[in-house]
Amino acid sequence: MDLTIQIVWLFVLALPIACISWTVTHEEIFKEPREWCIKHSKNNRSLFVRKAFYLFTCEYCFSHYVTIAFLILCNYKLLLNDWRGYILAGFSLIFMANIYMSLFALLRQAIKKEKVEIEKIENEVDSEKLSQ
Repeated sequence: MDLTIQIVWLFVLALPIACISWTVTHEEIFKEPREWCIKHSKNNRSLFVRKAFYLFTCEYCFSHYVTIAFLILCNYKLLLNDWRGYILAGFSLIFMANIYMSLFALLRQAIKKEKVEIEKIENEVDSEKLSQ
């Protein structure tokens, strides 16, 4: 595979990895299973069990397993056509997916801050109208 195509695959394949990792570890749809995993990751006696449940609560950790699934599914290798290509691809995809998730988190934080500021201004305007 041409290097340019490999780089395009790297940037594109990291998107669904980031999306799946973020959704499972942050979004409301998986809230109950995530809270169950958090409880077991904190309260279980076995270190192995605690760490196994923690994997489903940390986007960075979970992205490793999503990446492995995508490497198997897509047979993507980076730079080298043997097993080393899978290792390079895996860590590169994890890195890119986590950059995407970090940017998404910053974007969501900025949007949330903006919403709070707008709500504050609206409340001030409403209170001014009531006092007049």
